[in-house]
Amino acid sequence: MRTALLSLMTSLDHDGIVARAADLVSSNYVFPEIGEKLAADLRAAAAAGRYAAVEGAEELGRLVTEDLQAANGDKHLRLAFHADVVPDGKDAAAEQLFANAAAESCGGVPRFQLLEGGVAVVEFAPMLLPLALSADSVTAAMTLAAQAKAVILDLRGNLGGDPYTAQYICSYLFDEPTHLNTQFWRDGENGDTEEQSWSLSHVPGRRVGGQKPVAVLASGRTFSGGEELTYNLQQSGRAVVVGERTGGGAHPRHGWTLHPHLELTVPVGRSVNPTSGTSWEGVGIAPDIACPAEEALDRAVAELLTRLG
Repeated sequence: MRTALLSLMTSLDHDGIVARAADLVSSNYVFPEIGEKLAADLRAAAAAGRYAAVEGAEELGRLVTEDLQAANGDKHLRLAFHADVVPDGKDAAAEQLFANAAAESCGGVPRFQLLEGGVAVVEFAPMLLPLALSADSVTAAMTLAAQAKAVILDLRGNLGGDPYTAQYICSYLFDEPTHLNTQFWRDGENGDTEEQSWSLSHVPGRRVGGQKPVAVLASGRTFSGGEELTYNLQQSGRAVVVGERTGGGAHPRHGWTLHPHLELTVPVGRSVNPTSGTSWEGVGIAPDIACPAEEALDRAVAELLTRLG
């Protein structure tokens, strides 16, 4: 009986899943014209039988993702497969992922280390978790880091996360409110809604401030929210980025559960940096000091100690 119930829960309604995905992409994708085209392409592919023979959710997710990314390679636009059953609802899969990650990573701050020479290393991984789950850990780590001579933020394993957490972390590294980023959100027939992100005038604990040398470690895995934190600090001139070019995902997204193992993620906004006038979408962030990710910590320490004299 249990086997039959599980089979029913996880059976694939190919037509229903693809039709729902097409509707959501058309009505939510950050670039409306591209969203409409992609939705039409999905419907045409379904009608032609492209997905009909697929037996597993993982394979369906792969094929639909391939088709969704065909237009512009947007890595946030995908039908993502989850091995574990995810709850139903908007952003429910992300909320479950965040909660699990928080429990396993001390609120997204799995490492604080003080190195010889007075250089503090704060690792943010596996994601920038929402402040409800991470604020205490971020505050504690950055307050400790404020007592060091220089600071390294290790984002080599950061796969994304909450832009408000990026803003919160940045706020410990400036003395005055600083314009970090601007998000333009798709707002139906009203065009884009603009939301500016500034460093906060007050944060709990102790600030690192705007004078101590700061480095960010990056890798090819650094993505999305982790990239926003990296780009904010690089473009403002507040930090040197050491390591590899990042993954290239600048579009914040929402997610919808379309099947117990499939989540459709759709970008609903775009980033514009106030300094560069653009973002890292599709191109990633070029490091200031390029080296393999595994060498980035040593290179960053050497750079910061040189700056300290």
